[in-house]
Amino acid sequence: MPFRCAVLDDFQNVASTLADWSASAPASAPASGEELEVVSFTEHFVDEDELAAALADFDCVVTLRERVPFPASLLDRLPRLRLLIASGMRNSVIDYAAAKANGVTVCGTESSSTPPVELTWALLLGLARGLMQESTALREGGPWQSTVGADLHGRRLGLLGLGKIGAAVARVGLAFGVEVSAWSQNLTAGRAAEVGVRPAASKEELLSESDFVSIHLALSDRTRGLLGPAELALLKPTAYLVNTSRAAIVDQDALLTALREGRIAGAGVDVFDVEPLPADHPMRTAPRLLATPHLGYVSRANYERYYGQAVEGIRAYLAGAPVRVLG
Repeated sequence: MPFRCAVLDDFQNVASTLADWSASAPASAPASGEELEVVSFTEHFVDEDELAAALADFDCVVTLRERVPFPASLLDRLPRLRLLIASGMRNSVIDYAAAKANGVTVCGTESSSTPPVELTWALLLGLARGLMQESTALREGGPWQSTVGADLHGRRLGLLGLGKIGAAVARVGLAFGVEVSAWSQNLTAGRAAEVGVRPAASKEELLSESDFVSIHLALSDRTRGLLGPAELALLKPTAYLVNTSRAAIVDQDALLTALREGRIAGAGVDVFDVEPLPADHPMRTAPRLLATPHLGYVSRANYERYYGQAVEGIRAYLAGAPVRVLG
């Protein structure tokens, strides 16, 4: 019987072309004596029952980021599963205790922070210069120049979070001549000085004084709902909000209200409360919104790293020496 591997959420159907899956074959792990069969799923499974049925005959699952939860209720229904590989080295939706109880080894892969930094600036620049509206108008015979772009040079960018991604976003902003300030619960003056930005005295100060606000925080009990109606009300009516981190950091209903009522100039969003976004989700039709379908980590180099190291992980597991074990 072959060692069967399922690749979830391969929306672009590229997993098979961005890594050499044959490297996991028996020649690479002669002790296993197992053939490898890889099946990609290009559609997302929303229902746990459907997911359990689809994965029932697989020994290994490769899952992207934190899109698919693996709670005990699912793991208990996959008695054949032996190996779960998640892209990235941190995953909050896998029940590690349940995986261990079911004899499932969980491994990760490396992940670059560069792609989300670049997408953050793509969204910010697109918002500032009205690229979506102007490009649509040009293609559809609309008005020639209908927006007046917002300048970056000399304006203030407020960063919620100054970790690896936030610091890289800050450095790009400084190169544009933007004044950059930052705030987080744990931010120190030393860290801000290291990056070359001004630490905001409070979250409220950062929100009220920034022309652009970008979120770069991990989702936790402390950051969930960090920006609610009261916080969004502090933003200038000319301010733009960018979120490439996690949707739950921002109250989604409050954000939709702010966009619909014109309380802020616009928002750039790459993360949503439900993914993939349902066809009738209000985010699809919200005004003043530049939205992308969670592309922050989606780049060729990152995918080659994810799938290439997934292959490496399978090979190592079959050889009896798992690598990058999580949990």
